Amino acid sequence: MYRTALRTVLAHKGRLLMTTLAVLLGTAFVAGTLVFTDTLGSALRSQSAKSYTDITVTVSDRSAVSKGYDHGGGAEAGPALSEETRGAIAALPGAAEARGVVSGFAGIADRKGALIGNGFSTTGTNYVPGADGTDPRYPLVDGRGPRGAQEIALDARTAEKGGYKVGDTVRVAVNGPVMELRLTGTLHTNDPRVVSGGSLAAFDTATAQQLYLSPGRFAEIDVRGRPGADDTALLAAVKQAVPQSDSVEARTGRELADEQDRMIAEGTKGLSTVLLGFAAIALFVGIFIIANTFTMLVAQRTRELALLRAVGASRKQITRSVLAEALLVGLTASLGGLVVGIGIATGLRALLNGPFEANLPDGPLVIGPSTVLGSVGVGVAVTLLAAWLPARRASRIAPVAAMSSVEQPATQKSLVVRNAIGLLFALAGVGGLLAGAAGKEAKLVGLGAGALMIGVFVLTPLLSRPLIALVAPLLRRLYGTPGKLARENAVRNPRRTAATASALTIGVTLITALTVVGASVNKAVDEATANDLKADYAVAMSNFSMLSPEVAPQIARIPGLTATSVMRTVPVKAAEDDTSWLTSVDAATFDRLVDVKTTEGSADALKQGKLLAGADYAARNGLTVGSTLTGTYPDGSPATLTVGGLIGHSTVVSGLIAPESVVGPHAGAGTGLDKVLVKGPDGPDAALKQALRDATGGNPLIAVKGDKDIKAENREMVSAVLSMMYGLLGMSVVIAVLGVVNTMAMSVFERRREIGMLRAIGLDRRGIGRMVRLESLMIALFGGVVGVLLGIVTAWAGVRTMKDVFRNITTVVPPVQILGFLVAAAVIGLLAALWPARRAARTDILSAIKSD
Repeated sequence: MYRTALRTVLAHKGRLLMTTLAVLLGTAFVAGTLVFTDTLGSALRSQSAKSYTDITVTVSDRSAVSKGYDHGGGAEAGPALSEETRGAIAALPGAAEARGVVSGFAGIADRKGALIGNGFSTTGTNYVPGADGTDPRYPLVDGRGPRGAQEIALDARTAEKGGYKVGDTVRVAVNGPVMELRLTGTLHTNDPRVVSGGSLAAFDTATAQQLYLSPGRFAEIDVRGRPGADDTALLAAVKQAVPQSDSVEARTGRELADEQDRMIAEGTKGLSTVLLGFAAIALFVGIFIIANTFTMLVAQRTRELALLRAVGASRKQITRSVLAEALLVGLTASLGGLVVGIGIATGLRALLNGPFEANLPDGPLVIGPSTVLGSVGVGVAVTLLAAWLPARRASRIAPVAAMSSVEQPATQKSLVVRNAIGLLFALAGVGGLLAGAAGKEAKLVGLGAGALMIGVFVLTPLLSRPLIALVAPLLRRLYGTPGKLARENAVRNPRRTAATASALTIGVTLITALTVVGASVNKAVDEATANDLKADYAVAMSNFSMLSPEVAPQIARIPGLTATSVMRTVPVKAAEDDTSWLTSVDAATFDRLVDVKTTEGSADALKQGKLLAGADYAARNGLTVGSTLTGTYPDGSPATLTVGGLIGHSTVVSGLIAPESVVGPHAGAGTGLDKVLVKGPDGPDAALKQALRDATGGNPLIAVKGDKDIKAENREMVSAVLSMMYGLLGMSVVIAVLGVVNTMAMSVFERRREIGMLRAIGLDRRGIGRMVRLESLMIALFGGVVGVLLGIVTAWAGVRTMKDVFRNITTVVPPVQILGFLVAAAVIGLLAALWPARRAARTDILSAIKSD
C-alpha cells in the first residue's frame, strides 16, 4: 500500500502542485519568522553585550530625571550622585575607573532645519575622555571629542545624513532654544537607540549637566573594575560609598546585561508571536486547499480505490495509503518551505536595512534545530490534518463502486449533521459577538468572531446554492449557454465550492474587519479633535518630553494672538503617600482654547481658583463638587484645592485641571510644560504657524500642530498599521488564489469527458473557456461577499468595545474600499481561471470522449 501511495503521488504530481505550493508558502512564513526573530535576537544580544564589556558595576539615580521629562523639579533635587561621589567610588581598591554619565534627548537639525532620526531616539549624552583623550564608549571616526560649551560630537551616521563634516556648525536643541555648536568629531556607537535609526549628540560633561540635570550631578556612574577584581566585593564597596537613598541603586554589569537579554528575548518573542499568528492564518487557509485537493483526488480515484478494496485492502490500509500520500506531500513541501523561509529571513533583513533604513544590527544567520523541526513538523501536521477526512472518506468506498467512476454523493444524514453543527457554531458566534459588544469585552468578541467564522464555513455548502443562484439570471442573459453551465458547475458540488471559497473568505474577512475598524477610529478621532480643541495650534515636543518653561513667554510675545495657555502636569503628594496629578492651565483663556463641557458645577470654577475634574476620574476616586484635596506641592508648600466642577470626556484634558496661577508658583524651578495652546486672530494659517516656529527658535524637536496636522498624523498612524496588516495577510490571499487555481484545474481534468461532449455538440473553444472563467468568478465572488459580510459584523462588535476610549465612535463602512475588495475578489477569480480555462478550451474532443 505504501508503494501504491508513492506511485500515486508521482502519477498525480501535477495535480498536487498547488497543494505543495500552499504548504510550502505557509511553512516558509513560519520558518522565515523563526529564523528572522532568532537572528535579530542574537544580533541584539551581541550588540547589547558590547555595551557592558567595560562595566563592572553601575550606580543609577532614579530621581535624576532629565529636565526634558521633569514634572516635579526632580532635576533640582540635590546631588545624590555628585562629583564627590564619583571620586569616592574611583578611589575604591577594586575600581580602575568611575565614569559619570548624563543623558537625555537632543534633536539634530539637517541643513533644511528638519529633525534627523525619529524623535524618540534622539539621544544626548556626555563625552568622558580618558587619559588618552578619548571616550572608550564612543570610538572616534574623525576629529576629537567636545571640550567646551560651544562644541559637539555626532555619531557618524547622523553626521552623514545631515551632510556635516568636522568644523561645520550644527543646529542642536534639547527642549528650548536652538543652539549652534561646532562639530569637533564623529563617533561610532553600539547604542541600540541610535543604531535603530536615532541620533547621538555628545557634549562635554559640564554642558550636558547644565542641559539635562544640574551642575555637578550625574544620572549614572559606571565603574570598571581592576583586572582580577571580584564583582560582588566591588558592588558591596560601591554600595557603601554612595549616598543611602531609595532612589539610588547599584547593580553589576552582568545583572544589567542579563536584564537586557531578557528584554530582548521578550521583545523578539512578542514579534515572533505576532508574525506566527499571521503564519497560522496562512496555514489555516492552506487546510482548505489540501482538504479540497485530496477530496477531489479521492473522487477521481473512486474506481481505483474500490478495486483495492475488492482485492483485499482493508479500510485502515486505504486510510493509511491516502495519509502516506499526504505525508510525502507535506514533507516535501515543508522542506522546500524551510529553504524558502531562510531566504525570506535573509531578504527581510536586507530590505529593512536597505530601503526602510531600520539599521538592524549585523550578525550571523541563526537556524536552530527548533526552527527546522518546528517548521517541518507544522507543515507535515497541517497536511496530515487536512487530509484526514478525505482519507476516511476514501476508506468508506465500497468495492461495488469499482463499477463506476462517478463520485458518490454525500448522504442525507451527513448533510443534516454538518448543517446542525454549523448552525450551533454560528449561533454561538453571534451570541459571543453580541455579548462582547454589550460588555465591551474584546476577548469575547474575538471568540465570537472565531465561532461565527467556523459556523459559516461549515454552512457554506448550504449557503452556496441560493447565493450563486442570485446571479444565474444575469449570467444567462449576458453569456447564454456558457453562463448557465458555469452556474450549474459552481453548485454541482457545494462542498468543493465551499472549501474553495472559504480559503478566500478568511483573508477578505480579516481585511474588511481591519478596514472598517480603521475607518471608524479615524472618524472618531477626527470628530473628537474638531469638537474638543478650539485652539488653532498646539505647541509640544515631538517625542512627548517636556517643553522648556522659556517657550511660553517666547510664544506670548508673538503680536496679535487672541489667547494662549500653558498645560503643565504637576504632582501633589498627599499625606498617605498618594499622588494626585494636576494639569495646570490659564484659567482666563482656557475656555477659548478647549471646549469644556461641564456635567456638574461650572467651568468658571477655574477662574475662582478651584479645580475641574473629569467625570470618569471623579467617579473612580470618589470626588464630587465641593470635595477638597490636600497635599504638598513639588516645592514643599502645602496644597489645599477644592473641586468646583466636573467635565465630560475630552481628548485634550483629563483627570484634574487646575489654574496655572495657583499651581505654577509651586511647580518647582525648571518644571517643563506639556504643551502651549495658541489661538490667532485669523484662525490657523501658514503665517501663524511660521511665527510659532520662529518664536521657538526653529527647534527641530518642537512640533507645531493644528487641527489638520493632528488628524493627518492620526490617519497616518492608522494607515501604517493597516498597511502592515494587509502585507502580512497577503500570504493567505496568495494561498487562497492557489486554491482557486487548483480547484479549477482539477475540476477541468475531472470533467474532461463532459467538456469533450460539449465541444462535440457545438460549444466552441471560446465558450468552454468562458464557462470555466465564469465558474471561477462566481466562486471567488461568493467567497468575497461572505468575507465582506463577516468582516463588517466582526468590526461592528469590535468597534463597540472601544466606546471607553473613543466615546463617540460609530461603525463606519467605507463603500469605496468594500467595493474594491469585491472587485479584487472578482479579479482573483478571473486570473486564477486563466490557465485552467486555456487548458479546457484546448481539450481534444475525441480523446476527451474516450477518457474514463
